[in-house]
Amino acid sequence: SFAPLLLCSFAPLLLLHPHQYSTMKAQHLLLALPMVEAFLGTTPRSSFVSRSSSMNMNHHMNGAARQTQTFVMDMEGDIDVATRQKIESFLHTNTGALSLQQAEHVHGMPWKQSIDPALEEDALLYMPFWEWQMDFMKDNLSNLRALPCTSDDDTDFSYNENNKKKARIVSTCFASDEYRKIRMTYYDAGDGCQVFNSVWYPNPKYNLPVLGIDLLSFNRKKYLAIVDFQPIHENEQDHALAFEARLEPIKNKYEPLKGRMSSKFYDETQFFSQQMLFARFEDEDVVRNDLFPAFQEYVQTHLDLVHETEPDLTVMPPVLERQQAYDTYSAERDPATGLFSAMFGKEWADGFVFDFLFSLAEKKEGGLATPSFGPPPGAGRPAQPAASQ
Repeated sequence: SFAPLLLCSFAPLLLLHPHQYSTMKAQHLLLALPMVEAFLGTTPRSSFVSRSSSMNMNHHMNGAARQTQTFVMDMEGDIDVATRQKIESFLHTNTGALSLQQAEHVHGMPWKQSIDPALEEDALLYMPFWEWQMDFMKDNLSNLRALPCTSDDDTDFSYNENNKKKARIVSTCFASDEYRKIRMTYYDAGDGCQVFNSVWYPNPKYNLPVLGIDLLSFNRKKYLAIVDFQPIHENEQDHALAFEARLEPIKNKYEPLKGRMSSKFYDETQFFSQQMLFARFEDEDVVRNDLFPAFQEYVQTHLDLVHETEPDLTVMPPVLERQQAYDTYSAERDPATGLFSAMFGKEWADGFVFDFLFSLAEKKEGGLATPSFGPPPGAGRPAQPAASQ
């Protein structure tokens, strides 16, 4: 979203560019990399951080951020408690005006009826996923808080609708001590299309994959599902902990979710794991019998992975840069862009993609191209073996 492959994918927080903006909001985390490097007392040695990126980010740092750069390191190079708290405080400054309860029920969520009033109560096929995830986050995440769904010009991306075409979209966003951003989006167009999308970005002190979730339904006849630990590095061993081996037994329990995705929009060798849950099916029972429990297990396992990982402030710059690369890759290929443009206009769609869905992405001049959007495509070329991840 983004997330995984979705045909209606979704993601949050804009990266400023020198020629476009002159101010920095707290949520522009990548702009803080030089500050983090100053905390560490050295430029990270990782090949994932480029000199030019650090220079560009440093160009945007405001005076307040610069004043926080002087801290005392011990002889081992570890970061003192005060510095650690400063970094944590920086990650936690992007809170919006909404309380957690208000964000949970934004725009009447969870909806009980579709925008098409003629449909039955079960028309919102993936709403149980939304509700379960909200409960899971409240019960299991530390310091869970709401984040704004707005752009630099205060455009609100939390809700939009097209009454004429009977379509609406709602989004909300959260952060916790474990995750710098968790975004959730639900798209309701009656039986024509139902989508639940969520992306979980770990706090950058955890060098771990992104959790991406995309669930789609077309005309209640065609279904597409993707749930994955999306690697931010090409090789699995470059992450803090291995994760594919612990996903394999979960995936093996759900035969309908062992499909391979088409190469129409995405290259499965980039930002997708070997244990991605992927399914294109026509039997709606798969949603309840296989997809729902598998989704729950992947979400729980991802949080377990975070809890088992030793936080490391020295990896924050390279991890944030890889999360930026993930957002850029996803924003450029998201097939849902065409849907958003058709339903809500190209200007809103471009802002939604870059200012909310993939807000760390590098924005190209002229905005986004609009990939075609439609029912799940037929199988493409035989999938090539994915690189080790």
